[in-house]
Amino acid sequence: MEIRFGDAVEFDAVDVLRECKWPLNKQPELYPRVVNTSKLLWALMYHSFDGKHRTRLARHLIYRNNRRNLRRIVAEHPADVVVCTHSVIANPTFRAFLTLAERPPFLTVVTDLVTTPSFWYDPRVDHCFVPTETAYRRGLRLGMSPSQMQITGLPVNPHFINSMTSKDKARAELGFDPELPAVLIVAGSEGMGTIYKLVKVLDAQRLGAQLVVVCGRNAALKEKLENRSWNNPRHIYGYVTNYREMPRIMAASDIVVTKAGPSTISEAAIAGLPMIISDRIPGQETGNVKLVTENDAGVYLPKPDRVADLIVEWLQEGPERLRKRAANAKRIARPDAVWEIADAVWDWANRPKFVRPNGN
Repeated sequence: MEIRFGDAVEFDAVDVLRECKWPLNKQPELYPRVVNTSKLLWALMYHSFDGKHRTRLARHLIYRNNRRNLRRIVAEHPADVVVCTHSVIANPTFRAFLTLAERPPFLTVVTDLVTTPSFWYDPRVDHCFVPTETAYRRGLRLGMSPSQMQITGLPVNPHFINSMTSKDKARAELGFDPELPAVLIVAGSEGMGTIYKLVKVLDAQRLGAQLVVVCGRNAALKEKLENRSWNNPRHIYGYVTNYREMPRIMAASDIVVTKAGPSTISEAAIAGLPMIISDRIPGQETGNVKLVTENDAGVYLPKPDRVADLIVEWLQEGPERLRKRAANAKRIARPDAVWEIADAVWDWANRPKFVRPNGN
């Protein structure tokens, strides 16, 4: 929106979770711990709160327990439009806005890709941007109207899209071997999953390829990888914060091995990278695997030894087959999603505010 509209727009980003009472205010720390410790526990938690009636109860309890804080947030942050990008706090925050005599339009941007938690869908919000047809159909089943939702794809930072470059140029800038195929292994921003085990199995073979590992915020994983003995050329990165660096890394690569995170899948599709999904979080990432596999943009292989075998197989097929796989990945890309959403948000921001009936 800053690129599109410049100084005509001002932003106020609010981390609502941090302003809530325990345990919501600890969710950013608890979520990666639970997922890394026990996927079964996370699956039980996810399905316990997913569903129309269970979600309604959870929303009511969240609002009731946090309404004073939520109303304070609303009072302290006047706006012409509100854009919510977190499922759990969408409805409770919207309820706080409903207490105002005049409220701004309230929009939600669904940031799960396919298997979307029911928390995302509130039939009273003004508009909801969904990334896929499957997410749209789920919204209909949960009471949303067709006109209330808009299928846009998942927004990817425009700096990522604009920084994509040719494979040769990216490899030259990053110091990669220009001749060897590059296998990219991405652990996500938190460095989740059994990445070290996967790298160990891969590097046990003479791949005839260079391995590229992005460790995210997992500093211990990065240190462990840097200090081991390697059989193949390697390039190790920590948390990649620069929107110029990650697109160059993807542009320089031929295959990506990743967990089924929505952002990485969306970015890999834009980069035209065939995907090997080696891990997923039960619940919200289950459908992401289906999106990739059904469109022949990649495969799902949770066992590290099978991942290594498949990479060897793909590399032996030669560059022409890899290019075909890359074309399949590009077919599911939605690089214009971020612009479509930004333009719609701007339109809503310029509409009149909603007046509460009778001022009550």
